[in-house]
Amino acid sequence: MVSVYIPVQNSEEEVRVALDQLPRDASDILDILKAEQAPLDLWLIIAREYFKQGKVDQFRQILEEGSSPEIDEYYADVRYERIAILNALGAYYSYLGKIETKHREKEEHFILATQYYNKASRIDMHEPSTWIGKGQLLLARGDVEQAFAAFKIVLDGDRDNVPALLGQACVEFNRGRYSDSLDLYKRALQVYPDCPAAVRVGIGLCRYKLGQIEKARKAFQRVLLLDPENVEALVALGIMDLQTNNASGIRKGMEKMQRAFEIYPYCAMALNYLANHFFFTGQHFLVEQLTETALAVSNHGPTKSHSYYNLARSYHSKGDYEKAGLYYMASVKEINKPYDFVLPYYGLGQVQLKLGDFRSSLSNFEKVLEVYPENCEALKALGHIYVQLGQTEKAQEYLRKATKIDPRDAQAFLDLGELLITSDTGAALDAFKTARGLLKKGGEEVPIELLNNIGVLYFERAEFELAKQTFKEALGDGIWLSFIDDKAYSNANDAMTSMHHFKDMQLFHQLEEDGQVVELPWDKVTVLFNLARLLEQLNNTKTASILYRLILFKFPDYTDAYLRLAAIAKARNNVQLSIELVTDALKVNDKGPNSLCMLGDLELKNDDWVKAKETFRAASDATEGKDSYATLSLCFSSDCFGIGKGNWNYFAAIRSEKRAPKLEATHLEKAKELYTRVLVQHNANLYAANGAGVVLAEKGHFDVSKDIFTQVQEAASGSIFVQMPDVWINLAHVYFAQGNFALAVKMYQNCLRKFYYNTDSQVLLYLARTHYEAEQWQDCKKTLLRAIHLAPSNYTLRFDAGVAMQKFSASTLQKTKRTADERIDPVKGIWKTSLEWSTGSTEWVRATVAELKNAVRIFSQLSAASNLHFHGFDEKKIETHVGYCKHLLEAAKVHCEAAEREELQNRHRVELARQVNLAEEARRKAEEQRKFQLERRKQEDELKRVMQQEQHFERVKEQWKSNHPNSKRKSQIDDDEGGQSEKKRRKGGKRRKKDKSHYETEEARADAMDDQDEMEDDDANMNYRDSANQMNDQDDDGEDDAQDLLAAAGLEDSDAEDDMAEPSSGNRRKRAWSESDEDEPQDQRLESSPGRENSAEMQQESEGEIKDDNDKPNGDAAEEDDED
Repeated sequence: MVSVYIPVQNSEEEVRVALDQLPRDASDILDILKAEQAPLDLWLIIAREYFKQGKVDQFRQILEEGSSPEIDEYYADVRYERIAILNALGAYYSYLGKIETKHREKEEHFILATQYYNKASRIDMHEPSTWIGKGQLLLARGDVEQAFAAFKIVLDGDRDNVPALLGQACVEFNRGRYSDSLDLYKRALQVYPDCPAAVRVGIGLCRYKLGQIEKARKAFQRVLLLDPENVEALVALGIMDLQTNNASGIRKGMEKMQRAFEIYPYCAMALNYLANHFFFTGQHFLVEQLTETALAVSNHGPTKSHSYYNLARSYHSKGDYEKAGLYYMASVKEINKPYDFVLPYYGLGQVQLKLGDFRSSLSNFEKVLEVYPENCEALKALGHIYVQLGQTEKAQEYLRKATKIDPRDAQAFLDLGELLITSDTGAALDAFKTARGLLKKGGEEVPIELLNNIGVLYFERAEFELAKQTFKEALGDGIWLSFIDDKAYSNANDAMTSMHHFKDMQLFHQLEEDGQVVELPWDKVTVLFNLARLLEQLNNTKTASILYRLILFKFPDYTDAYLRLAAIAKARNNVQLSIELVTDALKVNDKGPNSLCMLGDLELKNDDWVKAKETFRAASDATEGKDSYATLSLCFSSDCFGIGKGNWNYFAAIRSEKRAPKLEATHLEKAKELYTRVLVQHNANLYAANGAGVVLAEKGHFDVSKDIFTQVQEAASGSIFVQMPDVWINLAHVYFAQGNFALAVKMYQNCLRKFYYNTDSQVLLYLARTHYEAEQWQDCKKTLLRAIHLAPSNYTLRFDAGVAMQKFSASTLQKTKRTADERIDPVKGIWKTSLEWSTGSTEWVRATVAELKNAVRIFSQLSAASNLHFHGFDEKKIETHVGYCKHLLEAAKVHCEAAEREELQNRHRVELARQVNLAEEARRKAEEQRKFQLERRKQEDELKRVMQQEQHFERVKEQWKSNHPNSKRKSQIDDDEGGQSEKKRRKGGKRRKKDKSHYETEEARADAMDDQDEMEDDDANMNYRDSANQMNDQDDDGEDDAQDLLAAAGLEDSDAEDDMAEPSSGNRRKRAWSESDEDEPQDQRLESSPGRENSAEMQQESEGEIKDDNDKPNGDAAEEDDED
């Protein structure tokens, strides 16, 4: 038992005070201490003992009394003990401020601590313990720099001051300078090796922060060796074991945490980790109990933040978002910035997102991104928040960033695809396909919802085969495959042949009786419905109706299936069955706006105006006066009550029964008002815009209505689900009203092809009317015949066909009479010749007669019908048309007879003209033959003249030779050379003549021969020029004699002489060769080589002639002289 002794003043006696038996009331001790004027160190010892026993009030009472002014005055000379008491009070209030959670109270405690430390400094400003206390206070307040300065003052005076070293180490640790902190801890340990084991905890923490895990573990283990019950070391080692993330490490870590809890049940960190463990095991009761205990025993901000986070997580997982949000908020308040502990910001953002507080949630997730900029979960959460805030571009930015950071995150691609569905279906489809590929690659099952979305996107892009495959993949195996593939069940085929029994479920009962399993899981209903909708789009309404009935067989409350069956029946003009199916849907949900709107539309079509108005009013009440859109796949012409009421007023205005102008204007204005109201609420409502355009068109504002219809048409063309043939028809109506029949015809035809597969009789009737107004009678008739083929029971179409035939006949007869002189086709407007005109006129009249007879037959058939008034015409009207057609038949007879007479006359005229043309052609051919013969004779005469000139030149040359005997030898040489040249020249001349005669038949073979002949001709001409030069230079003295001889030879008039002279034997021989060559048959000339053979023979003849002339040089000349 420890005791202290208080000396009695003025006596040697002492008062013994047992420290373990201190009185509850500290006033008794204080009285003794004051009365005996006990030393101040005893005051401090007794106060510290009270503190150890948890008697804080007594501790504070003694110290405050010991630091009172009276005591200061009495113990003025005692400095150290007074400073120690003041420092103890400062440390106490520093501790209170550190653990206080309320800001105001915290500051009050820190102010009191500051006052006590300042008072101690006034006693001795250099006291180290005071500066150490100030440093601790500053650390508690978070003023790390000033705390560093306070500890530095102490260390500057005593570098081995252990408390200052430890304080400086804490400062460096808080600064994040773990290496410097570690050095200071080591230095303190070197200075005082017997430091408490807790000092080594600081060393272990520094090692841990520096990443020296093994050394940190050794430091903590050293702490446990020195102090086996050191809770901080146990907790630290437990955390390190838990972070190994393996079963063995987690087990060891939890064992250490449990041991720490057993040693000290109020260790907040151990409680937090135990709570975290029990959270993952699902033991939320233990989580809440442990965290509440940790909150009660801890005043450390980060530790309390973890406790609040664990508690919030527990409530969050249980779905109690209100409490979870409160505790997440408390956790956030305990930390200074997200970098300290970011998890509560993430949890708080999740809860706020769930509760719809998007702005606050956005702020918290952005703080998470400040700490972890590439956290995919935070990026995806921000994407969802921006979607809710309507900022789709930012949402896409965050989700795309998430997919880039982690390309293997299938959920990120799923979220991105769902976001892009409304804006970019192509990118959405790519994202969904990527997600499907990642799931398959990871061996995970692809969700049915994902496959359904992919199928719907394929459907929207009109890739029907891929959509069908995807829907079938999502459905898997089941009874529906038999219906889709249209095999295996004859009962199904029987049911498909009786399509009007849309409500018949006997097929499925029969299959169950046959032992087949007819099952449809709930999560595949939507996929099966979409597949049926796809088959319906592909015009396979048989299979689609069976799938709809299968859905209703297993899920009778699925109203969309009823409505689709009703839509199919409506498309088949079975309005009554469609109304029955919609009524069945209303039995499931009598306030379904889609069902009510469709029923009202059907009642309008059935001319039941009163019921339609009541139905639309019921739809209005069901939606509380707000517009309600139908499902996209239903595609009704009126998809909301506002549009339905507008339609009602419009149809009421345009009814055919006794239109009242005022009432009509009232209904049109009301319809316009309702359509406008819908557009104000939903400016993208295509049906309301279409209705507004119709009202404007009825009022005559065609340009405005045309612009509206065009915009609606462009908007509706962007989706496969929005089928609006009405807007195409309305746009064609506007073109028709403006007289632009060509565009109207084109629009009607496009509408027929795009929406009705060219099988809608009503649109064909619109098209026929356009042809009729454009006076295209034949096209009108053909269009009406197509419509009659589609709707044979529609007598109105037959009547219109008869009127078209009648109009065509009357117009043709009038045009035939009017254009008889102009010879213009009355149907095609083409100019005709006389024969074509007469023949065509007869044919037109006959065709007119045939059309009139057909019209009479049609009108007669209609006259015999019993329900004429039901179709809108009566007997008198038909008899009028019949009479008019018969009148036209009588008029056509006259035209026919006149046309036949004119045709006969025209045939006679044409025949006479043909004979005259034949005679003229014969005369022309004879004249051409005569000209050809004259030209041929002229060519032959010219050739003959040239040959005679050559012969005359030969004779003159021979005479000239005979008149120069002195140069006989030289002349002989020249004659030889000249003879060779003359032979070549003659040879070339003959060859040219033969080449000309054979040119047309032997062109290909003569090309090479012509080249050779040209070379020979050039040589001959050169020899001839050389001979002439030699003769001219031979004797200048005999020039006059030569001229006389030439004159005597008659060269002055060589042309006349050539005409009178007879050809020589050489010329006759050449002409004979030429004539024989021309007379040879064509095939014979082709067999031989005329170019070479004839040349050889001609060369031999020439040589023989020259030889004879040389033998008799003067003989011929003498004969010629005698003749002259």
